[in-house]
Amino acid sequence: MFHLDAFHDHLALERGVSPRTLDAYQRDVARLTAFLETRGIRRPGEARATDLRDYVYHLKDAGLQATSIRRNLSAIRTYFAFLLAEDLVVSDPTDRLELPRVWRRLPAVLSTHEVERIMEAPDPAHRLYWRDRALLEFAYASGVRVSELIGLRVRDVDAREGMATVVGKGAKERIVPVGRSALRAVDVYLRETRPRLVRGARVSALFVNGRGGALSRMSVWRILRSSVERAGIERRVTPHTLRHSFATHLLEGGADLAAVQEMLGHADIATTQIYTHVDRQYLRDVHRQYHPRA
Repeated sequence: MFHLDAFHDHLALERGVSPRTLDAYQRDVARLTAFLETRGIRRPGEARATDLRDYVYHLKDAGLQATSIRRNLSAIRTYFAFLLAEDLVVSDPTDRLELPRVWRRLPAVLSTHEVERIMEAPDPAHRLYWRDRALLEFAYASGVRVSELIGLRVRDVDAREGMATVVGKGAKERIVPVGRSALRAVDVYLRETRPRLVRGARVSALFVNGRGGALSRMSVWRILRSSVERAGIERRVTPHTLRHSFATHLLEGGADLAAVQEMLGHADIATTQIYTHVDRQYLRDVHRQYHPRA
């Protein structure tokens, strides 16, 4: 019971917002409640500040721009202010959300050692070991968004060429290299695990859940969270962190910015430049090596 009808009446009758604003607020709050329901939350009073922070990262992983995320948060703040005023909740979890300028900070990059620990973290004795291992390896090897990861089909991976076809934002296709470690894990998963899960059903999704259906976004989060915990890494790691680490490690290794832009699926190279937060010593080393008068 999220009191959406009462919130609609509050906006339309008491606040007198425009139809366009009303539609936007309803859509934004409905998106939040759908997210909360995937976590087993059925009432707004059960939502915690951590749930709302995860929701913001969920919006970022979905590819929403900062302006859209700010609008979402504005709607959510209005929604909880209404609930609080009507005594429908006892506290407002939005008062602990960070300011918009902080959201633009990227998650801290993982070290290559931390990445290795996460890749090795799934339990080999678990029946879904190769599914989890293949998913983690593929996510880091390709730098795809979580929405792109769960949208992959079996036919999208070309093991012979070491490439995969990814459908990104705006339904735009791009080709991304995958790498030997990820391809090996995917190959074992396709041969030994996936057939037991789909049980002969015609399922196009590459990564499937324990019942043979397409894997959800939240399932990817849970798989990664479990592996991070098993790896003994205490800081926050999300699918976006793997994408961020992918780009940063490539650039630190000397990769061309335009090539990384293509692999990430960024329309504007300025977006890719936010990943160039390499340390100053590395920049000095590059300048010294390549500049003719260094």
